[in-house]
Amino acid sequence: MRLRNVQGAKEAIDRNEFVIKEPRCQKGHWNELFGTDAPIDIEVGMGKGRFLITLAQQNPEINYVGIEKFSSVLIRALEKQNELRLPNLYFLREDATELTEFFGKSEVDRIYLNFSDPWPKDRHAKRRLTSKEFFARYNQILKPEGEVQFKTDNRILFDFSLGQIEEAGWETSCITYDLHHSEYAEGNVMTEYEEKFSKKGNPICKLVARRNMKNV
Repeated sequence: MRLRNVQGAKEAIDRNEFVIKEPRCQKGHWNELFGTDAPIDIEVGMGKGRFLITLAQQNPEINYVGIEKFSSVLIRALEKQNELRLPNLYFLREDATELTEFFGKSEVDRIYLNFSDPWPKDRHAKRRLTSKEFFARYNQILKPEGEVQFKTDNRILFDFSLGQIEEAGWETSCITYDLHHSEYAEGNVMTEYEEKFSKKGNPICKLVARRNMKNV
């Protein structure tokens, strides 16, 4: 899907106080930025930010970092954060392949992946955020007891992800092919895409992945 260019988005993001301009300098020091030793949860590919902003509002005791590489999308999250000014929420306009440059070893408690780009062509499999290559990155920044939560309406991507988790030496503690009609529905925070797809009748798949502690 081609994203519509938003005039002035890049410049507005560059000026915004809630966007970290030199994330490599924050590596290992995120709690200093937030001013607390609270857990740090991140969302990779956060889109317009509805999901993460809701979590930050509901959980002031947790710090959040949203990562989005497209200025035309990130600007929408910033518009909302400019109004709310949540102290436990910052953003990065960066590519997810650089995650290990932005976060130190065991610095992150939880990673959210919501309706990620499926990259349908086989030759692009390594670009999928649930590929074993990305799980190797998550392995470096997550705490030993940390987890990855993934939601999608794309069954092919979901099944691919389950296979990659096993190959990466991780385990799943939650798997559902119809989240909204499952035991895991309570407390679920919907994203923009989730609401859209659900209204169309698409079942939402969800999994939670944790490392096999024997391999940590």
